[in-house]
Amino acid sequence: MHASITLQTHPERQYLLRIGDSCLILAQRLSEWCGHGPVLEEDIALANIALDLIGQARAVLTYAGHIAAPTYSEDQLAFLRDERDYRNLTLVELPRGDFAFTTLRNLLVTTFLKHLWHRLCSSSDATLAGIATAAVKETRYHQRHAADWIICLGKGTEESHQRVNNALNALWPYTTEIFTANAIDDEVSATGFGPRWADLQQDWLAEIDTIFTASALIRPNDTSFSSDGKNGIHSEHMGYILAEMQFLQRSFPGGVW
Repeated sequence: MHASITLQTHPERQYLLRIGDSCLILAQRLSEWCGHGPVLEEDIALANIALDLIGQARAVLTYAGHIAAPTYSEDQLAFLRDERDYRNLTLVELPRGDFAFTTLRNLLVTTFLKHLWHRLCSSSDATLAGIATAAVKETRYHQRHAADWIICLGKGTEESHQRVNNALNALWPYTTEIFTANAIDDEVSATGFGPRWADLQQDWLAEIDTIFTASALIRPNDTSFSSDGKNGIHSEHMGYILAEMQFLQRSFPGGVW
């Protein structure tokens, strides 16, 4: 078995891991739809979105691995960390659920990523700005795709509306974590490397509310619950995801295609 790597605290690296890990784990969840989509076109669409997210994760994790010492490859960061060293949002690691659940989660996450990538296009770090410039184009499509479906489901049949409403009630409490700020946000924002995620909340809410109105959905009230995957405290589902993701790398250290 391959030994796990240990990451030292470095604000820019930790900030990048939040982005790269969230893209990676969401892609892993979306890949579970391959061969199981409600129609062939959606099966292909979800697989393509997963591939785009993996591409974004690769770009971000590659840079995260080289932005500070010691350096790591994208594969080491993707496959050889222990659970507590992943910095993804808890929202993306929740089980796949039904199509309404998956599509609403895509809407919530990709709407946020669209605003984040847009702001990162102006990062003081030229490498990160370049990654963001490419990623924002893909993410606009991902967000439009999810929004169109949520409107269709929300204003469709009684069952489709109920399913997406159930998904909304289950997912909404996890959105608090996205905009909960800490010292990493403050340090990174001060240098112009990237925005505080909390500063994106109002734009995110405005766009989400517009889509909910068009979908005949009502945004739930906020609760005191707050998940903390960004700080490495994950749900019980994360271990199962990593067991599947990491099996080959840990069983055959250094293996390549």
